[in-house]
Amino acid sequence: MTTPGFADRLARVPVAATTAMTVRARELRAQGHSVIALTIGEPNFDTEPHAIEAAHQAALRGETKYPAQDGIPPLKLAIQKKFQREHGLEYALDEIAVSGGGKQAIFNALMATVNDGDEVVIPAPYWGAYPLMTKLVGGVPVIVNCPENNGFRLRPEDLEAAITPKTKWLMLNFPNNPTGAVCTPDDLRKIADVMLRHPHVWIMSDDMYEHLMYADFQYTTLCAVEPTLRDRTVIISGVSKTYAMTGWRIGFAAGPKNLIKAMVNMQGQVTAGASSIGQAAAIAALEGPQDGVAQRKAIYQARRDRVVAALNAMPGITCHKPEGAFYVYPNIAGCLGRTTAQGTKIDSDSDFALACLEEAHVALVAGKAFGMSPYLRISYATKDDDLDEAMRRMATFVGGLK
Repeated sequence: MTTPGFADRLARVPVAATTAMTVRARELRAQGHSVIALTIGEPNFDTEPHAIEAAHQAALRGETKYPAQDGIPPLKLAIQKKFQREHGLEYALDEIAVSGGGKQAIFNALMATVNDGDEVVIPAPYWGAYPLMTKLVGGVPVIVNCPENNGFRLRPEDLEAAITPKTKWLMLNFPNNPTGAVCTPDDLRKIADVMLRHPHVWIMSDDMYEHLMYADFQYTTLCAVEPTLRDRTVIISGVSKTYAMTGWRIGFAAGPKNLIKAMVNMQGQVTAGASSIGQAAAIAALEGPQDGVAQRKAIYQARRDRVVAALNAMPGITCHKPEGAFYVYPNIAGCLGRTTAQGTKIDSDSDFALACLEEAHVALVAGKAFGMSPYLRISYATKDDDLDEAMRRMATFVGGLK
């Protein structure tokens, strides 16, 4: 009997490895195992009370109807002020759009611009959504390796070599998910010099982790370094990571008016406006006290230092110290070709991640999902006690490799 079928595009987007590992961790928990998940980039902190109260008051005022498709004016004003205050960038209100999370803003931009066969240059390691979304809209991901010996940063000569007449986008993500790498103004200057030679290419600067930079590193963005690139650069950010508001689903984009208009049009065909009460909470987060941002950053930095030290003490693992975000990306080359205490052969980072989950009950994500092996992505945006226990379990697991 014939049954309804599915679109061919579905085959282009397998389930994300992060999601798959999280699901398996939940299954093991349901079986009674104590599993520590270090897979999801989600702050373990609660949303600050003033943001929650702002959402509550907005609901009580009846602000529960359909919002403007591109974002409510008070939130767009708060975003405009944020760019002025933090980056010295001036955007008109029609150059700003609010979306249901930063991910939707990225998808809107690709949907609005990428034709079948267009190329999207994606530095690796990358957030796994970039190549998957590119394929979904009919584009071709062009992966450019950013090696560990260069701090996982993009080299201008590699970028230059990747650009062709078919290139539609360059995707930038610094501080980076999954490595935590940060670009200095000098790094961005070199990238800008390349992009000035290729005026047919849009530039996306995914700055979702902009407030999570450590030591002496200071945030900047590409069009602040080279203002002439502003007319083809879109900046993506939001409240999820900075303000521990992942579930509120509020992201935003700032860029040239024609691109923003096209992105809003795409959004209108999918979800229309973002949550009205979520937008009220986002206004409070952006305009309210910022002390919590600095406090959380200090906690993340302390966690980073403990995790890097713990991983570097494990035989067969080396871990670069990241400058931002809340991930580490350890190299596990020294663990390959070995066998676990329970007899599992470790031939890849995928093997390691799965065996570590099944045997040590610590959920990690293999570097394969981020375009560079043999590495692991470990999120340290979790409770200190769980993080320390996860490192102890990993040390035992690695110590048992034969």
